[in-house]
Amino acid sequence: VLGLFALLVLSLLLPSGATTSSKPVTCLKTCLCASNIVSCSKMNLTGIPMALPHYTAVLDLSFNQITKLKAEWTPVKLSMLHSLLLSHNGLTFLSSEAFLYVTRLRYLDLSSNGLKILEEFIFEPLEHLEVLLLYNNYISQIDRTAFSGLNSLQKLYLSQNQIQRFPLELVKERNRLEKLTLLDVSTNRVKLLPIQELQVLPAWIKNGLYFHNNPLPCSCELYSMLARWHRQELSSATDFRDDHTCLLPGTQKEKALTLELNKVHLNCSAVTIIDEEAYLEQFIRLGCDTRQRDMLKSWVLPGNVQLSSGNQSSRVLSDGSLQVGPITLEDSGIYTCYAVGDSFNETLYVTVLVHNATQAGGQEGMKTAYTTLVGCLASAMMVLIYLYLTPCRCFCCPGQGLDKRAPGDSLHSSILSPPFNRHVAFQDPKGLLEQNGRLSPCGEEDEEWREEDRGRQEQRRKSYAESLSSVCSDTPIVV
Repeated sequence: VLGLFALLVLSLLLPSGATTSSKPVTCLKTCLCASNIVSCSKMNLTGIPMALPHYTAVLDLSFNQITKLKAEWTPVKLSMLHSLLLSHNGLTFLSSEAFLYVTRLRYLDLSSNGLKILEEFIFEPLEHLEVLLLYNNYISQIDRTAFSGLNSLQKLYLSQNQIQRFPLELVKERNRLEKLTLLDVSTNRVKLLPIQELQVLPAWIKNGLYFHNNPLPCSCELYSMLARWHRQELSSATDFRDDHTCLLPGTQKEKALTLELNKVHLNCSAVTIIDEEAYLEQFIRLGCDTRQRDMLKSWVLPGNVQLSSGNQSSRVLSDGSLQVGPITLEDSGIYTCYAVGDSFNETLYVTVLVHNATQAGGQEGMKTAYTTLVGCLASAMMVLIYLYLTPCRCFCCPGQGLDKRAPGDSLHSSILSPPFNRHVAFQDPKGLLEQNGRLSPCGEEDEEWREEDRGRQEQRRKSYAESLSSVCSDTPIVV
């Protein structure tokens, strides 16, 4: 009797929340069970109960004091478990082997805990996971391979953490998670967005890309991107319009609404959507960029003409876009894309403006104009070279020490006069010596020759006159 009484007293002294991980699940005492749902929420647990039913599909362990998720938290494989809730536990440690026995998980809630780091390949075994909640933690470091292997992930919530780098690898074309339609990195410490990379993403990704409440610097590029998303009625821009703020330049770091930068602060240009332009005989591709993925798309041609299989100039491609060509003037107008989806339907309009010229023709015209300009410049250069750079050929008086007198006194001066000062020079025959029946054009030099030996002077005159007989004659010379 005393032993039973002591056990009874001991059981009363034990705290009600002293359940350990080694104690098996007891429905109606440790947890609440409803068919394949096991709810252990708010039971003041410090560890996960052992011996969970093998048929467990939903396991709720939220609002407890479970700080570590070790590899051996479940010794048996729970092949039926698809939802695991571990929020509000103060969880700070995740084992790299924590999910080896729960590979069929589709929903994992790790929100509102104390996680700081997501190590490499931490979630790799969860190839069927569709929703991952990690918001309201202290995450500041995310390994680039942390989400590798999550081929079925559709929604990832990373808001209200301390993330400083935008995880572009999750949405970029080559490395992105193929089925991811929602990525929430709002209310973090991201200071830089890869704006150019985000602008080229399909609309069904941008529709679920949330980045509001981050300390982003104000810029017209940020405004332009967000304004375009708002005009497309993307949820990430319209649902949190007033939460999209940025920091103005300056020491005060004042906040401003991003969508009002064109009105007050930076005077950014208003966003306009440019219509599609085309040329004759060209092929163009019109996209139907919808907010939902894998929608059923159909097109209507300008003039409300239904697209038929017999149309030779227009056809719908495998991705839902419309190829038109070769372009004619009749292809101008408004093209309408009707998209039908599971959640909602969309209607998009694309205006095409056709220029009355071929693109090649326009290029040939530019080439012709360029060739004509080059030809004109070359001709002008040739004229300048002819006028100013032509060498002066002095045939009459090649010797040195000749007496150069006034330009009108001799034939020599007429030949050396510049080409633009043209005149006709006639030689005065008076006083000149006659040699072999010709007039000597260099008669002015007789006085110098008389001072030298007359024999050599006479011989030099004869040879000199003979050498000039083909150049200097009685005929007037025009220069």
